[in-house]
Amino acid sequence: MAGPTAGFEVVEGVRTHVLRGGDGPPLLFLHGANGGRWLPFMDKLAERFEVIAPEHPGFGRSDTPDWLDSVRDLGHFYQAFMEKLGLSDVTLVGTSLGGWIAAETTLRNAARLRALVLVAAGGVRVKGVRKGDLFLWSQEELTRNLVHDPALAERMLSAPVTEEDRNIGLKNRLMTARLAWSPRLYDPELEKWLHRIATPTLVLWGREDKLIPCAYAERFREMIPHARVRVFDSCGHLPHVEKTDEYVSEIIAFSEGARP
Repeated sequence: MAGPTAGFEVVEGVRTHVLRGGDGPPLLFLHGANGGRWLPFMDKLAERFEVIAPEHPGFGRSDTPDWLDSVRDLGHFYQAFMEKLGLSDVTLVGTSLGGWIAAETTLRNAARLRALVLVAAGGVRVKGVRKGDLFLWSQEELTRNLVHDPALAERMLSAPVTEEDRNIGLKNRLMTARLAWSPRLYDPELEKWLHRIATPTLVLWGREDKLIPCAYAERFREMIPHARVRVFDSCGHLPHVEKTDEYVSEIIAFSEGARP
């Protein structure tokens, strides 16, 4: 497959950076706090879907709008985004912060969605099970704590970093703090309404997740009617990186089995 195309869409006044690749029914991927970039799992998904991977407002190369105060605002934004691009029958996939955004998007209007996939998602709380604190970890600590495999962490840490990468990383961390500082990665308003999600929902998690422990997968199963959970062994917070083939297979099978 040819590499993704990069461009910008203006949605709700926000010049939004978007990567697109593949052909087929649309899959909208919402990235986590580290930001959006095209990764190998997207190439595999692009063999079955048109993968659309925007950088959220306030992240990466996208503008930071004055109206952005909460994850709920991004839920409204992605409704407008799908409308602007004319998307329907969408498989909506969100990881970590992006999973939280995906849940908020679905609650606002699910008419354009075929399936919802939440991957190590934020937004809820399990009493007595503490999340890791990405705001207190150094960048090295964060990298090591995101994955289960120490060798993978070493490769990630040894990758070259440009000045542009550093600036984007700082922008992403500042916006994540703005959206998820207090309470940490949690919104009690979201928990009140998750039972309203009727879209077929798949929850994916790594059993050794140190940022948002695996117990949170069961919390989503409890709150979203008929949600299905798959937990990957020997996997941290990034199943799309550590368990790419299984991750992609789960999403393809679930989307194909969802309502037409």
